[in-house]
Formats: sequence, C-alpha cells, structure tokens
Amino acid sequence: MARIGITGHSALTEVSLPLIAEGLREVLAGQEKLVGVTCLAKGADQIFARVTLELGGTIEVAIPSEDYRERKVKPADRPEFDALLKEADVVSVMPFTRAGRDAYMAASEYVLSTVDELVAVWDGGPSSGYGGTSDVVEAAHKRGMRVTVVWPDGCMRTMDS
Repeated sequence: MARIGITGHSALTEVSLPLIAEGLREVLAGQEKLVGVTCLAKGADQIFARVTLELGGTIEVAIPSEDYRERKVKPADRPEFDALLKEADVVSVMPFTRAGRDAYMAASEYVLSTVDELVAVWDGGPSSGYGGTSDVVEAAHKRGMRVTVVWPDGCMRTMDS
C-alpha cells in the first residue's frame, strides 16, 4: 500500500490546474492500493484528492480546526470541499477550535506522521506564512521523508497566494 501526502499552493491560476492534475497523475499512476492524505485545502490538495480518487485510490483528510469549513472555505468553494469530504475514508479534525497558522501546520504534521512520502505542488518559493508549503517540505525533509515536487512548466500562483 502506498500512503502519500500532499502539500501545495492553494492559490493557483486557472491555466495551472490541468497542468498540475496531469503532473500528479504521472507521479501517482501505478501505485498499488493508493491512499492519499490531504488537508483538502483549495488548489493543490483538492486536485490531489480528485486525481487519487480518479486512479482508484482512497483519501483521508486532516481538517485543521473545528471551524475550518465555516471560516476558511469560501461559499463558492464549499460544494467541491463537501463532495471530496464525503469521499474520504477517514476524517481527522485537529484539536484547534479556530483556524490559523498553528492549526494548518498541525494538520500538515499529522499528514506527515501518517504517510510514507510527500508530494509537493510547489514553485520552490517561501511560504506566505507559517504552515505553508515550504514549511511542510522542510518538516518532511527533517523526517528524512521522500519529497516529490510537482511544478510543471506554465504553472503560476495567483496574487493572493
């Protein structure tokens, strides 16, 4: 069984979305009994979840806080979030009442503690705040974990990343 976690940018240009999906398909294809572990944030996490399911795998979700959906998932993004959440075999909510940087990093640390390797949809740049993609990649490297970076040519973050 392959247990693979995801970290990655949430604010991605529309042009980037299919490029990232294809890059993830290439990385995840051929994995036997694939389990994808995600925080289910918009962008990379949700693309990863969709691709994992597409390839016949299952997903497990780490929600950063009790109020994450209400505070951080925009109303327009809730249908996709809710649909993916319903597909999850396991949902774990971190012990935080309110969403914030510490909760995000705790959820990512939880993901790292449950997987064998990490995929990072990452442009190589610094995080916009504690608990962002570069922090999670650094935490994975400190654990000696294999990290595969997916950032196809033509991908870009949006201004609100």
